[in-house]
Order: sequence, then C-alpha cells, then structure tokens
Amino acid sequence: MRECGMLERDKLALRRRSADLCKDLVVDEMLIQLLHADNILTESMAESIMAGQTSQKRNWRLLLLLPKRGPRAFSSFCSALRQTEQQHLCDLLAQSPEQDDKETHVDRVARSPLPHPTQEEISAKRARTHESMEFSLDADSPINTPVLPCTPDFYLSRCQQSYRLKSSPRGYALVISNVTFDSGAAPDLDPRKGGEVDDEVLRKVFTELDYLVSVHRDLTAQDMRTCIKTFCRRAEHRTVDSCVVCLLSHGVEGAIYGTDGQLLQLDWVFEAFDNAHCPLLQNKPKMFFIQACRGDEMDCGVEQIDGPARTLSPSCEQRDAGREGEGDTDSTQRGDPRRPRIKLPQRSDMICGFASLKGTAAMRNTKRGSWFIQELNTALRLHARDTHLADILVQVNRRIKEREGYAPGTAHHRCKEMSEFTSSLCKDLYLFPKYQPQY
Repeated sequence: MRECGMLERDKLALRRRSADLCKDLVVDEMLIQLLHADNILTESMAESIMAGQTSQKRNWRLLLLLPKRGPRAFSSFCSALRQTEQQHLCDLLAQSPEQDDKETHVDRVARSPLPHPTQEEISAKRARTHESMEFSLDADSPINTPVLPCTPDFYLSRCQQSYRLKSSPRGYALVISNVTFDSGAAPDLDPRKGGEVDDEVLRKVFTELDYLVSVHRDLTAQDMRTCIKTFCRRAEHRTVDSCVVCLLSHGVEGAIYGTDGQLLQLDWVFEAFDNAHCPLLQNKPKMFFIQACRGDEMDCGVEQIDGPARTLSPSCEQRDAGREGEGDTDSTQRGDPRRPRIKLPQRSDMICGFASLKGTAAMRNTKRGSWFIQELNTALRLHARDTHLADILVQVNRRIKEREGYAPGTAHHRCKEMSEFTSSLCKDLYLFPKYQPQY
C-alpha cells in the first residue's frame, strides 16, 4: 500500500500537458516495462494499459493511473520518456507555467515538436518528404537501457535444468557486419545504411551480457570464411560456456554476400561450429543471429479482418545433421576405457534467429538500424534476466509482426516483415545477466 500519491506540482504538470501527452505520447511495451521494472505499475496494470486498442486509449489509461502511483511515479515516468526517445515530452513537462505565459502562440508552434503519431517517428528531427524511403526516414539511436540483472534466487531456481552459463566471460561473440560493398565487383549491392548502427548495438548489448565481442566490418566472402575459421578454433572456447555469432549483410536464401559480391553459404557456417569441427564447444549453446534478406520478395501484408487497424512506422530495406559423429574426446565412460565413447549428433545445441522468412526481404532503418536487431536488443535488455532465449525470440517475432514500413507514395508503404528462429537446443538457455555464482 502506498503512503501517498503523486506530489501536487507533478500532478499539475501532467494535467497541464494532458492534451499534448494524449496526442504525442507513444505508450509501447518498452515504456510500460520500464515503469513495471521500477515498481510504478503492477503487472495487471501493465496488461490493462497495453490492452487498449488505440494509442489514445493506452495513453489515457496510463495518464489516469500515474497520479495514484506514489511520489516516485513522475520522476520514473520522465526517466522512461528519456529512455524511449521521447525527450521532447520530458522537456514539455519540465516547463513552468511562467514559461508557458511568456511564449506566444507562434513561439509554441515553432519550438514544440511536430506530432508523432507513430512509434518510429519518435524524436524525428525533420518532417518526412517524398524522397526515396531510405532518405526520408529519420530517427534517433536505438535504446540503451542497461541490461536488467538476474537475481540470485532466479539463478538458483533455473540453473539445474538449463545450460550451464556461469563462466566469466560467458563466452566469445563474433559480429561480421558488411555495410559498404565493392562498386566494381558488386555493383548491384547498395550500401547498407544503418548497418553500422546494428553492429554497435550488438557490441554493446553482448558486452553487457558478459561476452568478449569482436566486430569485423566489410569483409569479402573469403575473408568471412577465414574470420569464422579463426574464431571457431580459438582455444579459449574450452574455458567458457557458450558463443555468439552475428552475421549482417545483404543476402539470399541460405547465404549472405561478402563485399566482393560472392556468397558465403550459411550451411558452411553452421558446419564450422558443429560437434565434429568445433569440439571445444560441444554440448555448449551456440547462438546465431542473421540480419540479411532471404530473397527479394516484399511482404506487403494482408488485411486483418477481426482486429483493430494499426500502423506503426519503421522504415524499410530492401541443415539438419544427417549423420552422427564422435563425442567429446574427454567424454569416455568412466570405469572402463575400452568401452566406446558417448556419441553426439553431428550438429546440436544451436539456435539461430533470422530477420526474415525464406524468400522475403529484411527491413532496415537508416538511422536506428534493422528491425530485427532493434527488437532483439530491446528484448535482451529487458527480458534476459528471467526469460530463456527461445522465448525471447518469440517475443521478437511478436514485435516484428506488429511493425509496418512507413513510406507514403512508394510501393514499400505499410510493408511487413516476419522473423523466425530454428533451434536444436536441448535445454533452456538463460543468459543470467550480471550474476556471477560464488562457486
């Protein structure tokens, strides 16, 4: 039970700006999760707010609840606004009535932000134009909310039935990001504007998750092979509990492009990390994230016949193990060295997230990076503390499903994307962020 409600001056600020907040505020899962994590909203309150079928209903439900949620609610709300790139609303709440009185109507129009009817337009610095889609989309950097920590109690309740993940570092992470392509060797491959945002986002989030991250940019297909071979042969894999591989480039189904226009087959990548070719990672989880098109078909979406219309607005971009291999060389059955070693499948303990479905294009914002990497970053930061990776990728799928491209006047307007993942994991994979067991 809270001892008191919001301070009167803070209630007044919310009332004074209620019209602006109702119109411009973007109440999404990120903002609600931040307020929930700060104990401002209960889980049932969060669910009730997000159940609103329009943005206005979600806004009003939150604004009606906040004044009743204690003296910390206002500062927590302002912090959540900053972290979800709605600083303009935070600044508006900080203005005093005296400042309002000094402003003329013209001043208000000139100095207030333009309306922000959709999530991708948050903090937009200029109005949209009818330029090509990549140039007409503008937004600030991806969210940088610190990764939420796992609690000791949660670790102890899950560690027995999940993959061992307590080494420090948790493992090594490799990020290969092709942004600029050779105009002579690959004239049809345009620069992946925003790709540099993706690799920095991945570097930061996996560093916070206690991985040692190496980023390599703009590699030919042969250089990618060499880099991957070197990485998977690292002797240090012996002492860590997992690994991460992120590949970002243009692509087709089953392969990604090097900067020279040559293809690197993904099946070769997975084979390089299988139980035969990478014995130091046997029985350890291996995570792959592929940000690339898997074809050139644009998903135009279909009309939903039994639900509310909604338009979010991001921007747009255009093998099974068939045999068994020997087990770990240290895994002889105890008591009789003459007995055969335990055998493993050729390939196991892998999970791979793909930005798009077979045959379809992946979406990328030139300022904030790719849809898939944005949502993966957000989900890991908010949910890795108590959610295993397969369920995190389900959450990413849900968020990607809700997104739509925004490019009025082009064939890409309201385009869609659908991510997916494949898994041969044999246990739950919890990353247990920021928790280090003492044994």
